[in-house]
Amino acid sequence: MGIGFASWSLFLIHLLIFMCVHGSGVGELTRKQYSEEIHAMDDHPVKQDHDIHDQDQGTQREHVHAHPSSHMDVMDPSSKVFFTMKDQMVGETMPIYFRKRDFSTSPRLLPREEADSIPFSLKQLPNLLEFFSFSPDSPQAKSMEYTLRQCETEPIKGETKICATSMESLLDFTRGILGSNSHFQVLTTSHLTKSNTLFQNYTFLNMPEEIPAPKMVACHNMPYPYAVFYCHSQAKETKVFKVALGGENGDMVEAVAVCHTDTSRWSHDHASFRVLGIKPGTPNVCHFFPADNLVWVPKPMSI
Repeated sequence: MGIGFASWSLFLIHLLIFMCVHGSGVGELTRKQYSEEIHAMDDHPVKQDHDIHDQDQGTQREHVHAHPSSHMDVMDPSSKVFFTMKDQMVGETMPIYFRKRDFSTSPRLLPREEADSIPFSLKQLPNLLEFFSFSPDSPQAKSMEYTLRQCETEPIKGETKICATSMESLLDFTRGILGSNSHFQVLTTSHLTKSNTLFQNYTFLNMPEEIPAPKMVACHNMPYPYAVFYCHSQAKETKVFKVALGGENGDMVEAVAVCHTDTSRWSHDHASFRVLGIKPGTPNVCHFFPADNLVWVPKPMSI
């Protein structure tokens, strides 16, 4: 099974190449255009991904990319993305939640010059809300505050992170982790069939394929008026897999999954422990990535 670029990520790379060859060629977005694009946040609620953690003054807490509170109800379908490596067996069936978005209406990733001209700081939130014409108590304002808070938290020990607000900063960070002279590829979860079903039982159709990746960068799409990616890499070993899944309604998914081999520094209240009924220090915790997240890994050397 192969996983290629999702249509959105392929467009991103093509756009980057176009800009490198032809210059930016992208006029600055007006305030009205930003206000129009922010409506894409309406289908991108504060619930995010589960793969990020932080520590605060020596105490560890969940970096709640999945939820505004780490005390998440394990009955919430969006929590059903976790599993362990022993679950990866052909014929194994489990309930899985895959968030889906309309990429054609998603906020765009800006060129660096344009992104750098806009403040990106929690202290600047009142000015940003005025710029984007949002009231302080609006859902968009809460999503923006959430993203800025997550981006300003300190990384845990052994973690390197950035909130990339432009194509250039995203790729610069990836090169810095994987090697400035290395060739790398991006993996994304692909939905091979069209469906509005977000949560259902899926069956492992074959043994997952491990992607050799001594280092990796995971980038999580954040709710904001323009595209922002929370990208991070951890010194501890992680394993990357491509997984072929079949849904009970006939959906076919080529999913990307990451397994963490060291969970000893994770919060005891982390969603994965509650969902799986395990404790910190468990040898591995795995999770699936939604289609709008990116996993960067070194490209295999051709023989």
